[in-house]
Amino acid sequence: MELTRPLLKLLVELGTGSRRKLSSAIRQGRVQVNGVVVEDFSYPVDRGSDTVSMDEKQLELQAEPKVYLMLNKPAGVLSTTRDTRGRKTVISILPEKYQRLRLYPVGRLDKNSTGLLLLCNDGQLTYQLTHPKFEHEKEYLLLAGKRLQPRDLRKFESGIQLDDGITCPAKIMELSPPSPFNYSITIHEGRKRQLRRMFGALGYHVLALKRVRIGRLKLGELKEGRTRELSPGEIKMLLDDIR
Repeated sequence: MELTRPLLKLLVELGTGSRRKLSSAIRQGRVQVNGVVVEDFSYPVDRGSDTVSMDEKQLELQAEPKVYLMLNKPAGVLSTTRDTRGRKTVISILPEKYQRLRLYPVGRLDKNSTGLLLLCNDGQLTYQLTHPKFEHEKEYLLLAGKRLQPRDLRKFESGIQLDDGITCPAKIMELSPPSPFNYSITIHEGRKRQLRRMFGALGYHVLALKRVRIGRLKLGELKEGRTRELSPGEIKMLLDDIR
């Protein structure tokens, strides 16, 4: 293992938070190397001899074994590591052996949505799967309150104006019974509550929303509320996709 790493890259690899949050911590002077505040993202850190602290807490620089989990998130659970109001989070519903690990959700599903959520301690994977510039597809099944008009289907495929800008083109397909959902929609952006806002902008109400795929990784038959570790083949597939 290479001992010397740029500061930001090391923090990301240690799984101490998202790249965006760690960048902010460095800029704000909250990170120290050998007791000295460092604001240079590329500052070289030697795992074997240096010490690194963030918010006055010393970090363990030896890399932990990487853990990659798939969760079929139930409705009513927050996609966050903790909640000050005591609500259920994706960490709190994991099997106990995983709750002690420093795992973070890869992206988010809003409280009322269900389906595929990844949790891991691989900061680089998290960054590249969630940053829009990498354009990883995410597929959802959706139950709308009424059938979309043909002209509105075309709007999804060309982009919909929201308050934070026009969306990128989406792939949308109408589903038939016996599926409990009436649309499959694929996007590669990750704006907050994006699909609910897209449908709402056209006058439709989303009754249920379930994510079933991230990139080439599929939810499959994993039951709601259950967790499993990714297979070596699935991990390789994810890592291959971000290279």
